[in-house]
Amino acid sequence: MKDYIVTDEWKIIERGFQPEMNRVSESLFSLGNGQMGHRGNFEETYSGDSLQGSYIAGVYYPDKTRVGWWKNGYPEYFAKVLNAANWIGIRVEVDGEEFDLAHCEVIDFERVLDMKEGLLTRSVTARMASGKEVRVEARRFCSMAQPEIGAIRYRLTPLNFDGTITLTPYLDAGVTNEDANWDETFWKAISQEVVHKVGYLVAETKKTGFQVATGMKISASIEGGDPPLEAYCIKKDNFVSIAIEDQITQDQCFTLDKIAVNISSLNVEPSQLMEKARQHLGKAWEAGYDALFEAHRQVWASKWEHSDIRIEGDVAAQQGIRFNIFHLNQTYTGSDERLNIGPKGFTGEKYGGSTYWDTEAYCLPFYLSTADQHVARQLLVYRYRHLQKAIENASLLGFENGAALYPMVTMNGEECHNEWEITFEEIHRNGAIAYAIYDYVRYTADEAYLMEYGLEVLIAIARFWAQRVNYSEAKQQYVILGVTGPNEYENNVNNNWYTNLLAIWCMQYTMEVIRSVSHSNPEAWQSLCERIGFYEYTEMNHWKDVCSKMYLPEDPSRQVFLQQEGFLDKVIRPASELAADERPLNQKWSWDRILRSCYIKQADVLQGLYFFEEDYDEEVIRRNFDFYEPLTVHESSLSPCVHSILASRLGYRDKAYEMYLRTARLDLNDYNNDTEDGLHITSMAGTWMAVVKGFGGLRVQDGTLSLSPFLPQEWSRFAFKCRFRGALLEVVTDTNGTTIRHLGGQPAALMLHGEMRTLSAGQEFRK
Repeated sequence: MKDYIVTDEWKIIERGFQPEMNRVSESLFSLGNGQMGHRGNFEETYSGDSLQGSYIAGVYYPDKTRVGWWKNGYPEYFAKVLNAANWIGIRVEVDGEEFDLAHCEVIDFERVLDMKEGLLTRSVTARMASGKEVRVEARRFCSMAQPEIGAIRYRLTPLNFDGTITLTPYLDAGVTNEDANWDETFWKAISQEVVHKVGYLVAETKKTGFQVATGMKISASIEGGDPPLEAYCIKKDNFVSIAIEDQITQDQCFTLDKIAVNISSLNVEPSQLMEKARQHLGKAWEAGYDALFEAHRQVWASKWEHSDIRIEGDVAAQQGIRFNIFHLNQTYTGSDERLNIGPKGFTGEKYGGSTYWDTEAYCLPFYLSTADQHVARQLLVYRYRHLQKAIENASLLGFENGAALYPMVTMNGEECHNEWEITFEEIHRNGAIAYAIYDYVRYTADEAYLMEYGLEVLIAIARFWAQRVNYSEAKQQYVILGVTGPNEYENNVNNNWYTNLLAIWCMQYTMEVIRSVSHSNPEAWQSLCERIGFYEYTEMNHWKDVCSKMYLPEDPSRQVFLQQEGFLDKVIRPASELAADERPLNQKWSWDRILRSCYIKQADVLQGLYFFEEDYDEEVIRRNFDFYEPLTVHESSLSPCVHSILASRLGYRDKAYEMYLRTARLDLNDYNNDTEDGLHITSMAGTWMAVVKGFGGLRVQDGTLSLSPFLPQEWSRFAFKCRFRGALLEVVTDTNGTTIRHLGGQPAALMLHGEMRTLSAGQEFRK
């Protein structure tokens, strides 16, 4: 664990420059707006350890898979959201000497992310090799109001000399990805132009043919002096720059404003890219830096108004939850059904920036509760648009009759993950997508979604499960062989309890929806049956047979569900007995040793109990939690939140709080020594769930919003807002109890600690 970030309710603060932590800081201080994003890199040159990263949503490259032994059905590529044009760059020279913190004595340094306003600031005082001392102050944001726009205000002040200062803002699309499988470059230059104080470049991805137009316009001023007169333009492949030079005196401030635009062919025809880039940049420039920031700040104010969680009495916990909410809001806005949420968002290259099952299992509840209904709906429509690709993916593996296997990793619906034991064995992702449909409809009462999109997806998934099982004569039951559950420290196992349970539930829920839709809308149902070739009697009878005879492994002596067949053949030893220098296991142990151990990377059986807790009494959940939690090393970012929620349900308040802090500060404290690769965006939604579903006890039961909050002993008060079926509610818990306030919208049926009420706008309920 690393502990160098200053605790503050609204800010992430790094005081004092620590080069060995720079990559971690670059991740922590990342900015985005749903359409583009940038790691917290310095504007000026930094030759020390750094991961330059600028990303454009939806623009990707199919990097050819690199494996030693090709297997039939193996994905041919791993899709990557690319490191795109560096639009923040400003080369700084002092009397011809380049300013580079890697070669300076840093006298004073502070980097601050103001989460309330979405603003990254940095101030540094440094002594260069020549002995010249300079002060740099930089402010940067990616506009939430105009998501094509980013803006920088950069100030440099000489502290002990008079001299010539040259500031050279530039755009550079000659960039690479560190994680390129074959060390390829992914971009080729299309055009560059630079005139006076405006520059543009257009670059195109190889193979996929996405084009991105990046532009900049600059202005410069000297405090107390005339505007700098010298400007030199440079143009070359994938690079344009404008050098501005002038003589300044000690303590005089040289200010540069740089406003940039990024537009991709995902949204604009390539032939129109430059015209649109000019329009957007011209409009932004006319508004100016200050007005752009004010519009951006107002959007953030609105987002915080609805999604903030307020915690009193615990600054570290408050900072943690706001950090997570901030990155969720700047990663995905729901404006485009073609976009989804990558595990690293706009903060790094790892995992390719592609879509995983994390979205459905972890992110959907956050957007359901904190944003307009269409935002969550867009996440589900994204999967519907990829249904035919999911059917093709399944057919490549030998499945028939419209069975769908959604990809483990994707950008366009095709499977592009390159680890066999995950790509073909983590089939539980199908269940997470089906569960998300159920969760969305249960929460919103948007039954129309089922007939319009959801039911077709559910049938394709149910068809997959019905073909993936086989009947064991020895057991006289259906089994599912050769899978990997959420716990990736177990590969190629038989009868993973969680996977088998999801298969049963998916088929049962699909049949429930079929019965409802066929009754309420028989004509539309018949039309769907004809279109997809669904034979209701035959297929549903088979599903019923599978559901009634599915094998679910249990241990009768311990009265717990077995993670998979043979789990108790392992040496069962709690993780607390592991030496500290053996953790994390995935960085210290061989993979063979991990697979043979009892240790669990993330919740597996407990993930199933979290999804379907209403089907199990408290003692069943308790026995399984008490058995599996001590074996779990939480080396997946997705693990602690599920444990926190279940611990809250069981009254294990200290454990719930411990797991909450671990998930809330996973990246801020770099628990797993991997924050340098980028933040764990999708698990950040789990942090929100740990508060709202854990400490807040929020559930939906029979169309009613049920809450059973408790106050962690470290806190004096916490509060959150949630949307539910057209109502906006505020929940406040303090030492005297809980108050629910109806802030507006439709009347809402609520249950607080078992007592039922219906609230209308302006009313409140306290218990």
